[in-house]
Amino acid sequence: MNNAIKAFIFDLDGVIVDSAEYHYLAWAQLAEELGIPFDRSYNERLKGVSRMESLALILDNARDCKTYTTSEKMKLADRKNENYKQLIQRITPEDLLPGIAKLLQDLRTADIRIGLASASHNAPLIVDLLQVTSYFDVIVDPGTLKKGKPDPEIFLTAASLLGVTPDSCIGIEDAEAGIQAIQRAGMFAVGVGDPVSMQAADMVISHGNEMNYAHIVEYYRTMSKKSSDKRET
Repeated sequence: MNNAIKAFIFDLDGVIVDSAEYHYLAWAQLAEELGIPFDRSYNERLKGVSRMESLALILDNARDCKTYTTSEKMKLADRKNENYKQLIQRITPEDLLPGIAKLLQDLRTADIRIGLASASHNAPLIVDLLQVTSYFDVIVDPGTLKKGKPDPEIFLTAASLLGVTPDSCIGIEDAEAGIQAIQRAGMFAVGVGDPVSMQAADMVISHGNEMNYAHIVEYYRTMSKKSSDKRET
C-alpha cells in the first residue's frame, strides 16, 4: 500500500445517492411493456453493471425466445433511460446519503483529488441535481470505456485522468462487482453496506458517522503498516 493518499474515487448509486429505486422502477416499467418477469429479487443481479448488460440480463429472463438486433436493444435501453431520467428529476441535495456532504468537504479541505467512477451515463445530471458537481475533479464517461465492472478499466481511467497512481487511491463502492474492480485496479477498496455482501472489501463502513475522512484514513494507514510489517518479517 501507498501511505500517501492522493485521491478518493467514488461510485454513485448506493454510495453518494440512493437512486437504485429509480433504476428498478424504470427497468420494471420496460419489462412490463415487454411482458418479461421482473421483480426486486431479479433486480439484484443488475446492481453495479452497465445499462446494456442489465438489459441483456432482463431479456435473458423472457419466457419466449425472441431475439433482438443491436439496434433494437439500443432503442430498448434508450426507452429505459428516458423512464429513468423522468424519475430522477425528483432528486434534490436532500437525497445525498448521510455523511457524504461532510466527506466531500473534508476531502476538498485536505487537498485530496476526487473522482466519480459510475457506470451510469446520467451521473453528471445526478450530481448536478445533488449540487455537488464542483467537488469532483473528474467524472469518468462510461461511454468511452470498453469494459464494465468488475473490470478495473473505469477506476484506472479515473486515476489516469486525476493524474495519480492507482496505489495512491481509495475507491468506494457498494457492489461486489465494484469492489472487485477497485482491487483489480490496485486500489484500496472501501465497501459501503453490510459486512457479508462487502466481505471482499479491504474496509467495510456504513453511512453516517463511519463515512468520515479521518476514520477511513486512519484505518487505511493501520492496514498499510500491518502490510509493511508483514513484508519485513
